[in-house]
Amino acid sequence: MRDDPTVVDLVTRARDGEKSAWDELVERYAPLVFSVCRRYRLAQPDIDDVGQSVWLRLVEHLPGLREPAALPGWIATTTQRECFRLIRATSRVEPIDLAESPEVPEQAIAEEEVLRHERRTILRTAFAELSRRCQVLLALLVQDPPAPYDEISRRLHVPIGSIGPNRARCLTKLRQTPALALLAADGPDGFDQGTRG
Repeated sequence: MRDDPTVVDLVTRARDGEKSAWDELVERYAPLVFSVCRRYRLAQPDIDDVGQSVWLRLVEHLPGLREPAALPGWIATTTQRECFRLIRATSRVEPIDLAESPEVPEQAIAEEEVLRHERRTILRTAFAELSRRCQVLLALLVQDPPAPYDEISRRLHVPIGSIGPNRARCLTKLRQTPALALLAADGPDGFDQGTRG
């Protein structure tokens, strides 16, 4: 995931002024910016402000980015710094930042956030490779709270007794998608942590 050729290509094309590459970078990493901001419990207008600041800083720094593959970490770190700047500017009391404890350096937090984002992106890609029927079944089973089996039976026109076996088949297909195969190859904790987030 670290040397993702797609990220390198997008950064290169965006540096060359290709608007579609820039748009794809923003679309790809806006959820990362949002998730970092939500960790600091910012309100939506503040999240929007931080996001604008992050993208502005990226425009300024993109030409000098030495390692294009490092872009996700740069975005996570810059988002954290913008969150701190906004919190300091809008409060009279210096905020207590639990993330800035000596045991957990800022870079480690940014790295964790980037990995979580990458795993979610891969999982969404794998999910999109499933049949529509499997997508609906799994979505109904993981929504909060999960749909009752009688509702699933009605919506999918299947007997209640076939829901469990169908779920198992869909999960097997999900694990076998090329996207999740890449994630599993990334390490023993890749799939487990990626499916929880």
